[in-house]
Amino acid sequence: MTKMVRRMALALGLAGSLGTSAGAAPPQEAAPEAMAPSLGDVLPAFVADGLDGKSQYVDFPKGSSTVLVFFLSSCPHCHKMIPLWNKAFDDKPASVKMIGVLMDQEPPGFFTGMPVSFPVVRSPGRGFLNSIKVRRAPLTLRVSGGGTVEDETLGEIDAERLQQFFKK
Repeated sequence: MTKMVRRMALALGLAGSLGTSAGAAPPQEAAPEAMAPSLGDVLPAFVADGLDGKSQYVDFPKGSSTVLVFFLSSCPHCHKMIPLWNKAFDDKPASVKMIGVLMDQEPPGFFTGMPVSFPVVRSPGRGFLNSIKVRRAPLTLRVSGGGTVEDETLGEIDAERLQQFFKK
């Protein structure tokens, strides 16, 4: 009798698990976190320290455009982008601002070995970056007056694509 009870329990258990898995909806996966702001997102003005240690107010006044570049001193892809960003900054229209946002603490001598032409501020912190959905680098954003993201590219881009960020 014990063997029969075990077989029935096993059969009922298998039937029960088959019934629930066959008829049940597949488990829902959590939506992946956005790795970068999306077009139309609005970025807030923020205060960040410049490389000289002085606080700077970064805002997006009406009628202006700002290109923000987020980078890490430890990122080889960012290292490849810095010369392209430098050239874009040197050639940009006067009406467009460009600001680099350093997302980590650079090693001593980083900016000597990797010169940067554009103004750079230090990120206000991981909480700020998360709040604006900046989780990867390199990231290039064009932000219109009022803080609306008009264009964005995550990762390395070529000079032709980069020039699109500086068009009026």
